[in-house]
This record gives sequence, C-alpha cells and structure tokens, in this order.
Amino acid sequence: MRTKLAALAFWLIVWHLAAMALGHGGLFLATPGQTLGALAALLPTAGFWRRVLFTAGRILLGFVLAVVTGVALGALSSRWRAARALVEPVMQLIRAMPVASFVILALLWVRSANLSVVVSFTHVLPVIYAGTLTGIADTDRQLLEMARVYRLPLSKTLRVIWLPGVFPALSESCIAAMGMCWKSGVSAEVIGLPDWSVGDALYRAKITLATPEVFAWTLVIVVASALLSHLAARGLRAAKSRLCGEVTA
Repeated sequence: MRTKLAALAFWLIVWHLAAMALGHGGLFLATPGQTLGALAALLPTAGFWRRVLFTAGRILLGFVLAVVTGVALGALSSRWRAARALVEPVMQLIRAMPVASFVILALLWVRSANLSVVVSFTHVLPVIYAGTLTGIADTDRQLLEMARVYRLPLSKTLRVIWLPGVFPALSESCIAAMGMCWKSGVSAEVIGLPDWSVGDALYRAKITLATPEVFAWTLVIVVASALLSHLAARGLRAAKSRLCGEVTA
C-alpha cells in the first residue's frame, strides 16, 4: 500500500510541476489542485449527477446487451462451424473499425441520446464473444464425457461443469469490457453531443477553454470506469460462488 501511495504522490508531483512549467494559469494543463477544485464545484450540482446517471445508465445497458449477445453468439459458434463462419467476419470488422467512424455511421441510424448504447454494445461485443469461445474451449472434455456417460441432467451439467469452465475467461473479458464501455461510450457522446451526457459536458468545457473542468470530467470518467470494473469483478466472483459452488449429487 505504501509503495502505491508513494507512486501516486510521485506522479501527482510530476503532473503539478509540468502544469507549472507550462504556465498560463492552467490553460494548457491544469494542476491537480485546479482539477480537484473544479470537481468540488461540480459535485454539489444536480446537473453533474444527472449527466453521470445518464451516461452510466446507457453505457451499462450497452454492456449488458453485449454480454447477453456475446455469450449467445459464442455458444452458437462453438457448437456449429457455419455459425462461426458467419459471425467471425462481423467481429473482425468491429475490432478493426475506429470508434469515430462507427459513431458517424451510427448517427445515421439512431438518435444521439441512444448513441452510447449502440457504440458501447458493438465495441464490447467482440471481447465478450472471444471470452466465451475461450472459456468453452477450456472446459474439461473428460468431465463432459463423464456427464454424458452418467446421464447427468443438463441443469447440473451447466452448473458443475460448464459454468466453472467458462467463467474464468468470461469474467476476465467482462472486467476488461467494462473499461472499454466507458471509453467508447463517452467518445461517442463527445461526437454525438446528446443533451445531459458526460461527453457533452466534456466537449463544452473544451470549447470554453475550461481546462480544469476538462480534467475534472476526465477524472470522473476514469474513476467511474475503475469503480464499475471493480464492482463487476466482485459481482462475478459472487455469482461464481453462488452458481458454481460445490453441489452434492
């Protein structure tokens, strides 16, 4: 813990010295103090929390949709080669396409208010899909063969073999995907500028040269992404304990 705090203090000092060296009152690089001051001014306002809830709700919706769809497509692709042949080119295309290009295209199809849902969904989907395929491939085939020989019910096979086998790779994918959700979702909002979104606030702070506020909103995005990733990790571990615990025959 001390090492982490020392490292954090070191980089805060470097940040402060760099901002002081650039000068101009934090116009080009806000100091840590200016950033925290801008954040402290934002926190008590209703508009701040409305923006955070607006963006978080849509990004989480995109994440949940991506998990459900990615697991379903991964299961189908692992079972049938034809399904995998159809799905793989789409996943490769999504991985290769820049966020900005997809956002501009998506604006032709959906309202800006729903843009972060679509963008976070599409950019997380390949990660969940790949994690599902990896988890299925890592599942012990001998245990599955034993389940068939002893005619273990499907519900119990899912619980004691498939879930413990798939869960490690899928959970890691979900944790990584949560951070990607925020990056892609807020990037979409900065371009689409939906009302009462974090991306809209970030853009408005930029065009008014309110650099400390730009840093404050960036800090909010980083903290929200880290917090939700942590909560997702804890939730997934709790789900494993509940669904994949020891089961008596």
